[in-house]
Amino acid sequence: MAHANARLNLHGRRLLVMRVVDDGRPVAHVAKELGVSRQCAHRWVARFRAEGEAGLLDRSSRPHNCPRRTAPGVEQRVLELRRDQRRGQDWIGPELGLPARTVSAILRRHEVPYLRECDPLTGEVIRASKTTTVRYERDRPGELVHVDVKKVGRIPDGGGWRAHGRSEQVRGRGIGYDFVHSMVDDHSRLAYSEILPDEKGPTCAVFLLRAARYFAGHGVDRIERVITDNHLSYRRSRDFAAAVAALGAAHKFIRPHCPWQNGKVERFNRTLQVEWAYRQVFLTNADRAAALAPWLEFYNTGRRHSALGGLPPISRLS
Repeated sequence: MAHANARLNLHGRRLLVMRVVDDGRPVAHVAKELGVSRQCAHRWVARFRAEGEAGLLDRSSRPHNCPRRTAPGVEQRVLELRRDQRRGQDWIGPELGLPARTVSAILRRHEVPYLRECDPLTGEVIRASKTTTVRYERDRPGELVHVDVKKVGRIPDGGGWRAHGRSEQVRGRGIGYDFVHSMVDDHSRLAYSEILPDEKGPTCAVFLLRAARYFAGHGVDRIERVITDNHLSYRRSRDFAAAVAALGAAHKFIRPHCPWQNGKVERFNRTLQVEWAYRQVFLTNADRAAALAPWLEFYNTGRRHSALGGLPPISRLS
């Protein structure tokens, strides 16, 4: 690929060289025809005569040497101060007589983590960085499914604050949560959800098996991998581990504090809230629960999905 400011691409340079070297035309005339300076034309001709075809290729703009780059000993001192004092460039710079931006460049060059990602007492990395984010999509249905639970506040009979506003009439009427368990196929985005009373291990296990039967009814006969977060009901539950084993699948966990690694079901949870749970005003919790299955059918068979080119998930299973 030519540089953004280049007047000639590789084809243009070949044309210039052909007219000058092969046809014997004056460099000034060819340069004018192609809209470049004589100096530029002479440079490409000289490169071609010295290196052949390879001389017409793009070269890196990086200099061969950096005489003004910070000395290795000074860079090492910056790294030592960062490690020992756990301070940023605004403190290290004045200590060593360096601009703060130079210190920052040194730290980035050596891939030193940001202070915000480190424990202030030990200096160890304790927070995840979104540099782990990689957008991916599995090649076939069932190769990977995402599982998660979303808590949604129950609706008191007669409606909650969405029906009556935030007033004394609905104050203190909290009656707990519905636990919406969901499973989403990574390739097709086929989804299945159930409202269950809790998110304990046995509950998650029976949900997984029922979701697998639902997937099988839509042509996803085998589930190879199940990915979840690190909730105890997934990580330490023997019931859930047995359910995964019964499917013949492998259980994968996301990195701690990296919910975007389970992003497809997390995004589905958001859609679930916006288009089902809070799309309209429900006067009873039972009314909202009854609306889940019809909405889920629409999601899988009729709703356009941007990641699937405007087609519903069922389009990848037909």
